[in-house]
Amino acid sequence: MKKALLVIDVQNGMFQEGNVVYEGDRLLQNLKNLISQARFNKIPVFYIQHNAPAGKPLEYGKKGWEIHPEITPNAQDVIIQKTTPDSFFHTTLDEELEKQGVEHLVIAGIQTEACVDTTCRRAFSMEYKVTLASDTHSTWDTKDISAQQIINHHNGVLRWFADVYPSKDITFDS
Repeated sequence: MKKALLVIDVQNGMFQEGNVVYEGDRLLQNLKNLISQARFNKIPVFYIQHNAPAGKPLEYGKKGWEIHPEITPNAQDVIIQKTTPDSFFHTTLDEELEKQGVEHLVIAGIQTEACVDTTCRRAFSMEYKVTLASDTHSTWDTKDISAQQIINHHNGVLRWFADVYPSKDITFDS
């Protein structure tokens, strides 16, 4: 079953001074490891890039919208533009995955309770096999609960839709 790695919304705007996504450095390191492993095994890497309206941190075409420089896409990677938390909704993602014969998605990125959650559920509903990298998605504290609590909660809930493993236990070999 051919795999692909989906890297959701890891853009500069998620790493703003004073408002960096929870454990952003660890997230980037885990992502670099997954991306490196995927590329080594010739597994396609798909970057999902959110396009926000003017004035927002991920405003299309601005510095915050750009993919974080520590995980820069290469020429073989596919970049999908989206405007909602669902990486499939009104995008070419499904078509691009189909072109490459992908049936199994490894999902990582930002924001746990929005784009990561929605994309896991949607991929499952579209009959993809889904693996969520449990230590390679992140969010921010809210006034009611911490980012770590949100991550832990979603790692539990998303087991209904995905196999959930730490990034060190995810392999891309055939």
